[in-house]
Amino acid sequence: MIGLTAAQGTPAAAVKNPVASTPESIADGKRLYARHCASCHGSNAEGGAGNDLIPAAPDLTDSEWKHGSTDGEIFSAIKNGVPPELNMVPFGDQLKDAEIWNVVNYLRSIAKSK
Repeated sequence: MIGLTAAQGTPAAAVKNPVASTPESIADGKRLYARHCASCHGSNAEGGAGNDLIPAAPDLTDSEWKHGSTDGEIFSAIKNGVPPELNMVPFGDQLKDAEIWNVVNYLRSIAKSK
């Protein structure tokens, strides 16, 4: 996926998820989450413990998302990391775009209802 930053003319918030939220997509997203995300965000995505050097990873099941809550913004945070401190490293070199969208679909599937 190209053009996810405002500098490129397409804000991440406007990017729509091109991967349908199917049981297969969610299952793949869950598998990828367990492999790449759970060590920081917790196995249930409700946040991880921090320490003196690294802040706690946020809860990904709630409605408060500091770095944007649209599918495009979540995709961008996973792919590009969270600058400037990069407390969350980018996964764009490890995951294909479709895999990142599957993680987004998985996170949406486990979100707490309001």
